[in-house]
Amino acid sequence: MVRSGTEQSGPVRRDARRNRERLVAAAREAFAAQGLEAPLDDIARRAGVGNATLYRHFPTRAALVDEVFRGALAGTVEAGEEARAAADAWTGLTGYLEAVFTVLAADRGTNDLMTTGLEGVRSLDEVHVHNHETVRLLLERGQREGTVRPDLACEDLLFTLAALGRAVPALTAVVPDGWRRCLSLFLDGLRPQATALPSVPLTAPQLADVLRELGPHRPSRG
Repeated sequence: MVRSGTEQSGPVRRDARRNRERLVAAAREAFAAQGLEAPLDDIARRAGVGNATLYRHFPTRAALVDEVFRGALAGTVEAGEEARAAADAWTGLTGYLEAVFTVLAADRGTNDLMTTGLEGVRSLDEVHVHNHETVRLLLERGQREGTVRPDLACEDLLFTLAALGRAVPALTAVVPDGWRRCLSLFLDGLRPQATALPSVPLTAPQLADVLRELGPHRPSRG
């Protein structure tokens, strides 16, 4: 009896592992094409399993998102480290933003992660904190070096980048490299010679609220 149970446990574990791998692969494809709001029913069908199996492995959407994208944004952190070590702030900032927008243009799921405030996805915390700190350091350094306008706050930059980033998938679908022109136009606005900014910048809590309001991309309807 014990031997029979032992013999069965191996195949059961292997089946569970295969199902989990299929779900992660299916979710990665669905999120890349449709954004993080891709229907979970569709993901289960792509993986060839039932909804009960999906929820047994991933009780919430956030848990699935966390599994799919864990480690996938490591390149963004590496780009941030390279930018911080650049010879001057302007070179570091422009190189970093080009690297980030290249990622935003490639995958709607990653775009959702980087441009909105999503709760419950633990793997994002480090990336968001690192991105914020990278932008802040480069902005303040650029202001000291005289290459970035002095009236710009970090929240100004983060919000505008998020808003521009949200438009990247739609723009890329029509003109694959169209985001480069928009990013270049945006960067020109960071120069010290640009027109003075009206009003006051967002506070950090206000920025978080706005990013939550932006929300993830909705899946397209067939």
